[in-house]
Amino acid sequence: MTLSISIVIPAYNEENTITETIQAVAKEVPGLAEILVVDDGSTDRTAAITESMMADIPQLHLLRQGKNQGKSAALKAGFAASTGDIVIVQDADLEYDPRDIPDLVAPIQEGKADVVYGSRFLVKRAGRVLYYRHYLANRFITGLSNLFTDCNFTDVETGYKAFRGEIIRNMILTATRFGFEIEVTAKVAKLKCRTYEVPISYHGRTFEEGKKIGTRDGIAALFYIFKYNLFTSKKKSFTRLPDIPSISRR
Repeated sequence: MTLSISIVIPAYNEENTITETIQAVAKEVPGLAEILVVDDGSTDRTAAITESMMADIPQLHLLRQGKNQGKSAALKAGFAASTGDIVIVQDADLEYDPRDIPDLVAPIQEGKADVVYGSRFLVKRAGRVLYYRHYLANRFITGLSNLFTDCNFTDVETGYKAFRGEIIRNMILTATRFGFEIEVTAKVAKLKCRTYEVPISYHGRTFEEGKKIGTRDGIAALFYIFKYNLFTSKKKSFTRLPDIPSISRR
């Protein structure tokens, strides 16, 4: 049986790419239940463009944040509204290719995984060559996160993450801006989820092209590693503990 899929797209001032992103997701995702675009207080035409596409794509829905609150807040709103058996994060800027989604969800569809990360550092299909300092920062943050979670991730900061819906909808999320990536990794580890990584393509943007993550987000990531691994219990991480089939075998 094919599990239904919800795609959550946080979007802030992405009028140049939102049409192509929505069209690509609608075309490439099997078992698509819904596309939830969360407009995070955009000041451009992101929301208007999304709304204009809803008549032609019945799975498409628009959620509006009253003001810009950051990626984590947008994702939280999207997860709460989702209904799919699998929930996937899709950035609105097409740095991540929706053609990779079938491979991303396959371990969950096959009953092998609860959570799947798309890694930019496994055997790479295609990847734009960009900032070496970002690569070094990512490797450091991933390594430090792994030290606390005892997981061997290669890319905790990846924007492509797929979850069993029950897991992400019950997760209590409190991080701001781009802190979601670290918070969710710590809480997935606490739950002892069956977690997989799959290789993905990555078409990164420059800051001139609209890339939003910066130095302060890297510093915040270090704070979040300590906060969510050392000072946040499993009980305080979920409204209700989801059923994880692997727990009985550990």
